[in-house]
Amino acid sequence: MSGSIRIGRANRLAGALPWLYLLPVVLPLIVWVYEPLGEAAWLSFFEWDMLPDTAKRFVGWANYRNLLALPKLWKAVGNTVIYMLGLLPFSVVIPFAIAIYTQDLPARFRNIYRVLIFVPMIVAPVVAAAVWRWLLDPAHGLVNRLLIGAGFEPVRFLTDPHVAIWTIIFITGWKLIGFATLIAAAANAAINPSLIEAAKLDGAGPWAIIRRVRLPLLSSTAMLLVTMSLLLGAQWSFAYINALTEGGPLGATINIYYLLWDFGFSSGAVGWSASSAVLLFVAFALLAMGLIRLSDRLSFHDD
Repeated sequence: MSGSIRIGRANRLAGALPWLYLLPVVLPLIVWVYEPLGEAAWLSFFEWDMLPDTAKRFVGWANYRNLLALPKLWKAVGNTVIYMLGLLPFSVVIPFAIAIYTQDLPARFRNIYRVLIFVPMIVAPVVAAAVWRWLLDPAHGLVNRLLIGAGFEPVRFLTDPHVAIWTIIFITGWKLIGFATLIAAAANAAINPSLIEAAKLDGAGPWAIIRRVRLPLLSSTAMLLVTMSLLLGAQWSFAYINALTEGGPLGATINIYYLLWDFGFSSGAVGWSASSAVLLFVAFALLAMGLIRLSDRLSFHDD
């Protein structure tokens, strides 16, 4: 009897071991992701200004109803979509073009350009914002000085409602392009050279090799960068919106992340901020599910 008990305990212990191995990964997710998310969902049903001596007042679904009826929310949602799509050329198209067309450079020069293009990624966003504010100043900035010298009118990059959002997209893309280029270059370098040589023996030219061999084999990496850009692009731009435009002019650069921050830390409307966070989580969770399914369908592997 005692032997069977020991065997049963050993089997239970062996069955529990995989869960123990996962614990170092699962526990931080619970503490730093899911617990705050649950707290946000709970706060979304209350009205509170974050002051410790102020009681929370339960309002039910009122925060969601008021938020969905707010024109500012839909303006932020529309701008968020613009940020997500506007960053795709910087995070996917340009990096793949650079990676493919510099593949045949000598290794020394290839490494030098990769280091140079990656430099913006290691610059702190606040520091980068300060530099860009000086460069784009309408009166004394270097960019406008060059435009005036070329015979053009100065551009109000950060104060013109029609230009400001594209300026923020460009600055965000400038910072991210190095990271995306390194990922694309690594994936391109991992392609089996025998496949390229076989295509050349069959008479394929450079463009045919890119279109028929390289791009299909890079599809999984491209979908990874597309997914990252669509899910995180608007979040990456938050620091530049906060430092350069504060959502202006006239709400032209505001996105859902900045709106969420503005409700919580500027206006003190914690319930509205939490409601925005819950809606944001649901929307991006659905988008992530769709992108994962699309990635499985479009990705191509040579094995």
